[in-house]
Amino acid sequence: MPKHFLFIWLYIFLLPLLVSAQEAEQLNFVVSGEVRDNSSGKKLENVNVTAPQRHLATVTNADGRFTLKTVTRPEYITFSHVGYRTQRVPLTDGTTHVKVRLIPVNIVLKDVEVTNQDPYALLAEAMARIPDNHGREAELMQCFYRETAKKRNKFISVSEAVIDLYKTSYEYGPGPDRVAIVKGRTLVSQKSGDTLGIKMQGGPTESVFLDVVKNRELILSPEELTHYELKMGDPVSLGDRLQLVVRAIPNDDTLPYALYHATFFIDVETLAFTRAELSLDMSDSNKATRVMLVKKPRGVRFKPKELSLLVNYSYDGNQSHISYMRSTFRFNCDWKRRLFSTGFTAVNEMVVTDRQPCDKNPIDRKEAFKLRDSFSQMVSNFNDPDFWKDYNIIEPTESLDKAINKLKKSKNKR
Repeated sequence: MPKHFLFIWLYIFLLPLLVSAQEAEQLNFVVSGEVRDNSSGKKLENVNVTAPQRHLATVTNADGRFTLKTVTRPEYITFSHVGYRTQRVPLTDGTTHVKVRLIPVNIVLKDVEVTNQDPYALLAEAMARIPDNHGREAELMQCFYRETAKKRNKFISVSEAVIDLYKTSYEYGPGPDRVAIVKGRTLVSQKSGDTLGIKMQGGPTESVFLDVVKNRELILSPEELTHYELKMGDPVSLGDRLQLVVRAIPNDDTLPYALYHATFFIDVETLAFTRAELSLDMSDSNKATRVMLVKKPRGVRFKPKELSLLVNYSYDGNQSHISYMRSTFRFNCDWKRRLFSTGFTAVNEMVVTDRQPCDKNPIDRKEAFKLRDSFSQMVSNFNDPDFWKDYNIIEPTESLDKAINKLKKSKNKR
């Protein structure tokens, strides 16, 4: 299992393929809305929105908006976010749009003694409890996946998919876990000025290899942790539960690969991991480049700026399950002999929209998405108004919405 596997592939020519699709379960009820901070009115991003009775979920976008689809009208939906009190909103007849104000939670200082714990002992105990706290049984999850790429501030590609994700028990590593695309679509700018494009290798397989609690080789193995200094952070609240915070700081510059700055959130009662935030150390640009870049055209200079990862786990009252992940890549490129460089940003995100127990892996190895595949090469008709039908998705931001419309118009003109 590779320790570093996230790749940007810079390219000049676009080679699209077609994918097949399957039908989803009929989702008849749709509720949408907006989530803000109660005091400031600020729109809140990445708020977990769930219908607990159905295990259906989504997250708010950068505009604080969400759309949640269910088979039948749930009695209520819940909203949870780091540092805020969880809110339950009942859904009465006729309710299809809600506006939610989340109230910040102030940690009572009687809990401050937890910050004096030994972070090494705390992390070791949390890791020892992973088989009990996380996914004790194999599951088949339905997920929504999106990857976008920007050149400066303009979107140059948008790719989306519904995927099936099979995960074995967390007692085991990610080796047997697989991803298959149920339905996907891609829009790519082919303007004459967009001579340099981006392909993200790995794509939906991030849901396997970026699950840092299951793929402990990435940072949480005892051997890997010897290259880090651990410190306790201030406790926070998530889902009305107190979270201990452990920060991992790279302290070994002799390694041939780049390390991560990491923050782990651990439930104070169960010691289950609830959230992980990682940011690749950029102090050595050559090491960072070897992690991020797999291929580029001759004559292009690649300058890494950021590789950050976010992984969320949701607690169902019994154990924790992976629920959301996002990776962000920022880098500059320029052609030799040119004065100015061009900034690129690529973002991948995935949310688990439903999950069911599954004893046997239903995804054949031949059908599984491979680590070195590029999802942006898999194209179907983006203009089909019924493309998503009843699939649960992450609401696109206003800027992405406008970009999709522009890309579709430019594609129709060709």
